[in-house]
Order: sequence, then structure tokens, then C-alpha cells
Amino acid sequence: MSRPWRRTAHGERVPLGKRIPGGQDGRRMLVVSFVDRVGSGLWGATAALYFTYAAGLGTAEIGLLLGVSGAVGIAGPPLGGALADRVPLRPLLIVVQLVRAVASLALLTTTDLRLLLAIASLGSLGDRASSVLTKLYATRVAGPDRARYQAINRTAANTGWAVGGLIAAAALTSGSLTVYRWLLIGDALSFVASALITLGCAEPPSATRVVATSCPRAAKPDEGPRETAPRTPPPSPWRDRGYLTFTATEAVLFLDDSVFKIGLPLWAATATDAPHQLVPLLLVLNNVLVVLFQVPMARFGATPHTARATLRPLAGAFLLGGAALAASTTGATWLAVAALVLAATAFTVAEMLHATISWELSVALAPPRAQGAYLGVHGLAQAVQRSIGPLAVTAAIAAGPLGWLGFGAGLAAMCGAQRHLVRDRGDGALSVAPVTVSEH
Repeated sequence: MSRPWRRTAHGERVPLGKRIPGGQDGRRMLVVSFVDRVGSGLWGATAALYFTYAAGLGTAEIGLLLGVSGAVGIAGPPLGGALADRVPLRPLLIVVQLVRAVASLALLTTTDLRLLLAIASLGSLGDRASSVLTKLYATRVAGPDRARYQAINRTAANTGWAVGGLIAAAALTSGSLTVYRWLLIGDALSFVASALITLGCAEPPSATRVVATSCPRAAKPDEGPRETAPRTPPPSPWRDRGYLTFTATEAVLFLDDSVFKIGLPLWAATATDAPHQLVPLLLVLNNVLVVLFQVPMARFGATPHTARATLRPLAGAFLLGGAALAASTTGATWLAVAALVLAATAFTVAEMLHATISWELSVALAPPRAQGAYLGVHGLAQAVQRSIGPLAVTAAIAAGPLGWLGFGAGLAAMCGAQRHLVRDRGDGALSVAPVTVSEH
């Protein structure tokens, strides 16, 4: 009896049992993403409360602590990506996870602001570097089916966030200071567990670490194949003006993150007649939609050409989201609720589409021999968004309904600009303009 098959986005036939790209290592990294995000859910929901009640910091001190550590963390993606092109990825990822665990536990040892700044900055560097290294591992292990893997990975990560947040919410009902410390310990243990799971994974193939099958000097019987570095230096993303411009457009398109974290809650509470209880339900709606539909939407980024074409519906989703927020201030309460639900749904669709597009294009436009360095630079987009995002959405709120219309239109225009920037070369590949500056 023949075994049932399915076709991948590239037309390849694979057994139905192999639904997760990357085989056993791919499945293990999904567990890593889930465990990591459970810890992040424990800590992310309670960090400000811990620094207030357990560490005894004031509001201004907490703002300084989070702001400075976040700024230092911007260096994490390019640093991690550059290292990944020079050393094996698996042990590097393990070391970064252990650094995050040490930084989390070290926060328990002091209430001195200067020491907390240093520790939190180290943890922020590790967090941002880990995100890029995990993406790079997934890219290498999943191969051409990376779009589907990314979608499954986001589903696992969002589920982990939800589980961690629910545990934190339940734990905080005790009202004890000790619970904050235990939640922080739980965050650290999630990093240790992630490192241990990664330890069981194999080193993924990399164009920057070429295994030589033959060489001038004969290998000894007890020696395996030797790794040799490419003779010519790999291209630098810092000299690739096209890729840097692409990354700049990405920083704008990632603003949907700030919409859900800051813009939507503040707008619903201060500018509409919707009940305040709706705000957490909108965030739950976002999480549920991602878990249910991120994998089916992977087909919109199955190839570089498909990802580029999907920038048009992405622009439409941004426009609809901005218009719905603008409309939420008019009419009765039920109309405000309906408009806010529509806005949350539209921006969630935009989030899922952009996640798929961003993953595929960031990899497709990166030279294989410098993939780590390029993806590290691309990781700056999310880091920069976390700095400019709050300013952008609060400016939209201050401008009123017209501000949200302009916000949606601006994101839609950026989709058009990116589509123009990412060009079809006509030979089955994409490129970015202008051309890369020569290294020599």
C-alpha cells in the first residue's frame, strides 16, 4: 500500500507524516521556542512589578533601566549574526541561552540601580541575539520550506507566551513578593531548558563553513572531513545599501507590534466609548488568530516572488486597520466595539502577513555566505521599532481619527515602497536596489 503524500510550496512530494520541516532538529527547535516564550511570558508580564515591589525602584528609575537596557540590546542582532558566520551555530546558541539564564538570576542578587542596569543590558543583548540565532538555525535546517516552518514556529511561540502569561496571572493572585522572585527564576529555568534541548540538536549546514571532501593533504584515519573557510571574504551587509534600505522599511512595517502593546489599549480606553474590559479581549483575539491562522498563511510567503506580491494585501490590511480605529470614535458604544474588533483583526492579519513576508525576503535577499551577518542586520528592524514605535502610535493618538488614517496610509505606502525596492530580476531570483557597494 502506497504511503500518502503532500506537496510543499515548491511542488516537492513529501510524506504526510513529515509536516514539520527540518526533521527531528526542526521539532526540537519548536520546543525551544515554546519553552523560551513560556519563560518570557512569566517575566514580561511582571517585570515592571518586580522592579517596583521587589527591587524598590521608582517609576523614573524603571523607565531608565528598561530604556537603557533596550538600547544596549539593539547591538545583539548584528553581533549574534556576525558571530554565527564565524563559529558553529549550535554551541553559540547554547552559550547565549545560558547568558540569558545567568542575567535573569543575577537580577535577584541586587537592588542597586547601576548593577541592575549592567545585568539587564547583558540580558537584553542575549535576548535580541537569541532571536536572530534561532531564526538562522530554523532557516538552515528547514531549507526551502522555511516559510511553513516560520509559521509553525510563530504558533509555538505565541502559545508559549499565552501559557506563561496565564501562569503569571494565576501566581500574582497570592499578592506575595516571593512570587515575583519565583517568576523570575522560572524565566531563568526556561533558558536553561532551552539550552539543554538545543544540546541535543545537530549543527545545521552552512555556506560559511564548507566541509572539504578532498584536500591536498590526506586526512588521517581518525580524522573526519575538515572544514575550510571560503577563500574570498564574504560580503558585508553594512556596505549593501539595498539591504540596509530594505531593513529600514522593515522597521516601519513592524509597527503593528506597538499598535497592540500601546496604541490599541490607550485609544480604546481614552478616545472611545467601548468598555475597558474589551482591551484584554482584543489582545486575546490577536493571540488566538495567530495560533489558528499563521500556519495556513505561510503560503503567502512560500517563495520570494509570492512574498513580494503579498505586500499588496498587506497594504490593504494596514489601511483597513487605521480606518477602523478612526471610525471607532463615532456612533454608539456597539459601533465602537465593532470598529475596535475590526481594527484588531485587520492589524492581526497584517502582523501574520508581514511575519511571513519578512522572514522569506530577509533570507532570500541575503547572500548564503554571509547569511548570519545579514539576518543580524535585519534583526535591527525590530529593535529599532521598539524605540520609535511608542512615539509613532502616541503621535497617531494625539492627532485623533485623522492620525490613525494617516498611520494606516503611511504603512500602506511603505508596503508599496518595499515592493518597488525588492525587484524581480527575471532569472528566478529577487534583488534589492541600489546595487551592493564593492568590498574593495
